[in-house]
Parts: sequence; structure tokens; C-alpha cells
Amino acid sequence: MSAFSGRLKKIIRKQKRKPQIEDSIIELNDFPGGPDGFEQVSRFCYNHGRAKITVSNVSLLYCCAFFLGMTEKASTNNLLKQTEKFLEGMFYWSWGDIIMSLRSCEPFFSYADSYGLIQKLIFALLAKIAQNSDTNFIASSSSSSSPVTSFGFRFSSTSKASPDPASPCTKSGKDWWFDELTNLGPKIIEKIIRNLGAYGDQNNSFTLTRFILHYLKSRPQGSSSSSKYEYSGLADTAVHGVILVGKTKFSCGKLFWVLRLVSGFNLSKDYRAGLERLIGENLDEATVDDLLVSGHNRGVYDVNLVIRLIRVFVNGEEVDSQKMKKLGRLIDKYLREISPDQNLNISKFLAVAESLPDSSRDCFDGVYRAIDFYLQSHPTLSFEDRSKLCRCLNYEKLSFEASKELAKNPRIPPNVSVQALISQQSKVPQNGFLYQRTPNGSHGKNSHGHMVLFNDNTMDSSSLSSSSESFSEGTEDMKLNLQKMQCRVVELEKACKEMKGQMSKLVRHNTGISTPFYNGTLPRFC
Repeated sequence: MSAFSGRLKKIIRKQKRKPQIEDSIIELNDFPGGPDGFEQVSRFCYNHGRAKITVSNVSLLYCCAFFLGMTEKASTNNLLKQTEKFLEGMFYWSWGDIIMSLRSCEPFFSYADSYGLIQKLIFALLAKIAQNSDTNFIASSSSSSSPVTSFGFRFSSTSKASPDPASPCTKSGKDWWFDELTNLGPKIIEKIIRNLGAYGDQNNSFTLTRFILHYLKSRPQGSSSSSKYEYSGLADTAVHGVILVGKTKFSCGKLFWVLRLVSGFNLSKDYRAGLERLIGENLDEATVDDLLVSGHNRGVYDVNLVIRLIRVFVNGEEVDSQKMKKLGRLIDKYLREISPDQNLNISKFLAVAESLPDSSRDCFDGVYRAIDFYLQSHPTLSFEDRSKLCRCLNYEKLSFEASKELAKNPRIPPNVSVQALISQQSKVPQNGFLYQRTPNGSHGKNSHGHMVLFNDNTMDSSSLSSSSESFSEGTEDMKLNLQKMQCRVVELEKACKEMKGQMSKLVRHNTGISTPFYNGTLPRFC
């Protein structure tokens, strides 16, 4: 083998100078292609300098020959010269041959790259794309008469690729090469993008942006963090292109798709922030499904992301009121979707609900529905937590029907129900039912201890009797509803009395002055 290898000759000369040559061992670390590469070179040497060179093995043989110094100085018609002669015809290879040769370089990429082989194969690849593309990839250059691709690659007059009749370009139009290049590893794809002068913040090609997104989509999402790091540069390059064209090329839903895609490939913080800013500025165009991005740590959904996006939208320079209200309705639906998540704590729920200004909602019924869903899914919440959860409600913006439902809801703390009912006084119909306050100072309880409701226009005993008769003539549903309402009012009255006592004790303790807190009268309700 040393007869063909200049490197081995030097190693053997050094070994011969050592006193104990019998115990000498020659180590060739990081040999290109490992044992397979060494075996193929050995076969060449023991076959008197003859080898069958093909598209599938030429890259490996070329790198091994370069590594061992198998030049003409060591032996005539050596392996390096034979592989170089074979590679001279690569611009006339078929598309599949170029792809195959590039893929074979992946196990020894660093050698193939440093020896210039990757560069040569990429030039041939780009020439083939230009030759077989439906679009005009070749443009004239002011600095040279040599043809230049629109990607920035310059071909010499002797390196033009011949049309490839076997090219798959006829199958899928001008972007036929998208699928074909997904068979190549990330290092080679990154090298291609660099050769096109469109890597990182230099990417101003919408076609390349689409290709990189297509390529990343084809990659396995469950890869290890080390392998995902190999794609981080491509992810950054794609996001830069997306931000560059912005809303003109990508809808809000498509931007969310891009975010989901690149989040799995170690996207840099700066590019992620830029993408989130672009999404946040158009958040009112999103759907609930768009917002349901999977959480990476605790929780089913990435709630922190939605909070950041809302802040971007709210802090925009000019936010249209209609767009703000549209977003308000969207966030209320989002709250209902995430409420069943057992890992969603109260602070996160409130952070989403309170991230929008009060003016973004004409009605808080949607917030109430989301709170009720949350309480149903978290039945073990304490009284304090349930009260805290309801702080995001604007009782004055609750519909009358929602307030009635809230008052009867056993999951809602009584103090919250009282506040909601008080805020609804102006909305109660004039013919609504009033809580009875009897002349002897009792709070509307009859002899059986039940609350009594009567019509607003029937304050005397005769009219009260008439009202009772009218109730008996009502439907069964109305009677059932009234009974439920009476029981709920008893609970609310008890809660108010307890609150009054606690407040009186607190005031006496601090100031020595007794201040009335509750006068025993509940607001009107129906």
C-alpha cells in the first residue's frame, strides 16, 4: 500500500528509525469512510492500481486517495488521478447520480468539504436545477459574460449541465427539486444555501424560504437535541425569509404553522421574537385552532406564547377597536378550550383573561362560561381560589341571563354572586320579582323559613295574595326555577350576614367604630 500512498511512505520511514520496529503500530485515525474506505483502497492497491469507479463509490475513493496522498508523485495513474478524471464528467451525470454521490459524502462530510468535493457536486446540482427548471434560473451578469444563476452561482463555459431527460421536473412543475433534495442531510443543504448566498440574514429569496420550510417539514420531529441543532441555521434562514415577506405571502394561520415547525429545531431567540412579533401584529386574524400550540414544559398548551402574542397586539401603535373586540371574542373561546387542562393554574388563566383591556369586550358572558368550565374541571379549588378566579369578571358587562345563571351556580362563591346581582339592578325588568322585606324586620322568610318573592307592583297584602295566586297558575318550569332562586337567595343572604359580621368585627378592632356593611336588603332579580 505504501507504494501508492505518499502518507504511508512517510509514516513507515519514521517507524524504521525507531529501535524496535517489530512492536510498531501504524494508526490512521478518522480514516474517511472508516473500515469500508480502508478496504476499498486496499483492494485498489492489491489489484495493481486498478479499481472499478462508479458514481456510488467515487466520492469515498476520492477522499481516501486525498487523505493518503495517492498522487502521481507516489505512483503513475494513481487513485487520485483516476477519481478526478471520473469526477470531471459530473456535469453530464443524471440528476439521480448527483444526488447519490452527494448522499454518499455524508459519513465523511468534513473531508469531502475540505477537499472541495462537496463544492463541485453542488455546482453540478445547481446547474442541473437551472437546466431543468420551468423558471428562468439563468441571468446575465454585468461583471462577466459567464452565465449566472438567479441564486448567484456562476458557471464557466465548460461546466454547463446537459438537460436531464430523467429529471423528475415534469412531475411537479417548477418546484420539482423540493422533494428531491429532502433526501440530503442538513449539512449539505446548508452548504447549498451558503453557495447561493442566501444563508441567515442574507436570505431574500422567497423560493428558498419555501424550500427550507418544505425541507424542515420532512425532518423527524422526535430527534435528539444534538441532531436538532444541525437544523438551527436552516430554521433561522427560513424565518428571516418569512419575516422579510411578512403578511404579503403568509396568512396568520400559515405563520402559526411556521412557528410550530421551526420551534422543534432550536430556533434562535432573536428570530423567534421576530416571528412572534409578526404573528402578534395580526393576531385578530387567527383562529382558536391556531392558538392551541402544544406546550413544551408543563401544560397541554403553550399559554405563555399566547400571552406574549396578545401583548404584541395590544401594544401596537394603532389598534382598531373592531379588531380589538374581534380578538376579545377569540380569546374568550381560547379560554374555554384550555380550561380543562389540569396543569393550567389560576394565575395563567387570569393572565390570559386580563391581558386584554376591558374595552375589548362588550359582553363578559364568554369569560363567565370559561370560568365555569374551569371550575367544573377543577372541583377541588378552595373558596379563596374560586373568588380569585372570578376577579377577571366585569359584572356590569354580564348579560341579565348570564347573571341569573351565575347566581344559581353552586360553583360560584356567594360573595361573587352578590356582586353580580347588585350590578344588575338597572337591568331588571320593571315587572320583575323583588325580595320581600316584612314589616317586623324579618328578611322575607315565611313561617316555613323559605324566601318569598313578590312582584314589584304588589307591595300590599292583598296584591301579594293576588301575586301568589298568579304564581300557582304558572308553568311547572317557572315554579321550579323560582324554587331554585329562593334557595339560592337564602344562601346569598347567609353569606352577606357573615360578611357583615366579619367586617363589623374588623372595623371595631381597628377603630372602635361600628360601620354597617349590609342593610339586609338584596337587589331586585328575576
